[in-house]
Amino acid sequence: MSNQKNIKLVVTSPSFSKNTTLQKEVYKYFPTAKLNLEGKRFSKQELIEFIGDAEALIVGLEIIDDEVLDKLPNLKIVSKYGVGLNNLQFQKNRIEIGWKGGVNKLSVAEMTLGYMLMLSRNLYLTSNQLKNGVWNKSGGFQLSEKTIGIIGVGHIGKELIRLLKPFNCEILVNDIINQDEYYKSVGAKEVELKELLKKSDFVTVHTPFDKTTANLIGKKEFQFMKPTSFIINSARGGIINEDDLKWALKNNIIAGGAIDVYLEEPPTDKELLAFPNLITTPHIGGNAVEAILAMGMSAINNLLDFFKIKKQD
Repeated sequence: MSNQKNIKLVVTSPSFSKNTTLQKEVYKYFPTAKLNLEGKRFSKQELIEFIGDAEALIVGLEIIDDEVLDKLPNLKIVSKYGVGLNNLQFQKNRIEIGWKGGVNKLSVAEMTLGYMLMLSRNLYLTSNQLKNGVWNKSGGFQLSEKTIGIIGVGHIGKELIRLLKPFNCEILVNDIINQDEYYKSVGAKEVELKELLKKSDFVTVHTPFDKTTANLIGKKEFQFMKPTSFIINSARGGIINEDDLKWALKNNIIAGGAIDVYLEEPPTDKELLAFPNLITTPHIGGNAVEAILAMGMSAINNLLDFFKIKKQD
């Protein structure tokens, strides 16, 4: 069993570091832990300097690549606060990765369902109009019994299907993994991407971001969609091509959409943020209070398992 008092732990995630419950929990096991209490967003060199001679690291969205690791010879494990691994850009066998999938699935799925309700019933558009003195009585349409296209049916996609059950929607799915038995059990229909785009009233993306999903949705894909349909991305920036999304919105190719993630975060594209029929939120899908605690405890537990530290009550 490791003596945790001697283990040098650094936490780079601002969200983790500012949470008082997670602070207490991490100091309980790693009393000398160094947290990012100032909420700093690091450049690569600043990140290397902040991590220093750490043996263990808890990261959120900070990019850890081979160049960073080359400067961190003492590092043994990178524990992920969150679920996406696209910011860990090194050979997986080079260093231990602490990770557990699905810990924030309900948080993201609930927000995605919220987007659908806001878009279908015109809640976002008419609320903003009313604040500017416009009384628009257009109440949109009911979400119930509409067709929902889900691209990527992992933890979050499955949770969304569960939440949609009372709405009696037709669920179309597209995934690279064969999940026939699961689809049968929930009444979902697996289709090619083109068919999903053509038939869905809402298209929602829940894939990882990698070279196979970069720009997965662009001009060609938007043109398959109905002009009354909506696109949602609460997965990762870059899966939907942002320039092509602007083109689709400008030309009324689709009715609107909602995005929580961006190629550049925070986003600086004011044109993208200004569309009245595009809900834009600051990457908060997994940031429900309960999800933050679940992700934080998972990141800590990864370290306890790695260093064989006994959990305290």
